[in-house]
Amino acid sequence: MTTCTRRIEWDAAHRVMRHESKCATLHGHRYAAEITCQGDLDSVGRVVDFGEIKRLVGAWVDEVWDHTTIYNSLDTKLEAFLLDEVKQGKREPYAMEGEPTAENIAAALLEVANLLLANERTGLRVIKVRVWETPNCYAEVVA
Repeated sequence: MTTCTRRIEWDAAHRVMRHESKCATLHGHRYAAEITCQGDLDSVGRVVDFGEIKRLVGAWVDEVWDHTTIYNSLDTKLEAFLLDEVKQGKREPYAMEGEPTAENIAAALLEVANLLLANERTGLRVIKVRVWETPNCYAEVVA
């Protein structure tokens, strides 16, 4: 089996409400994700067209995560503020189960990417997602 990886970037805010330091404060990042797919080569010699990863997964990220706030669904104070912002025309926030750490964001993106890209006929599946929270720090989830 061969792999290929596509990078996708977006901007979002988050806070890790149970963090013991300054990350408990709402702040933003320029996230980058590396989506790694595995499968047999197609007739062109590709695992999957890089453009398909961008078209499907990139569009989902643009629609759901870009320029919004990713937050813990239990963070009711932040949620109330964000939903008030939505009433004023701001982007819909994204509630996730658990803290919006790079690890949990990578796990969520792995699940979404597989829903959008996996193909039993070609054997294509997403086997790894690496999410860079800063230029120096990333978390990786392997299927």
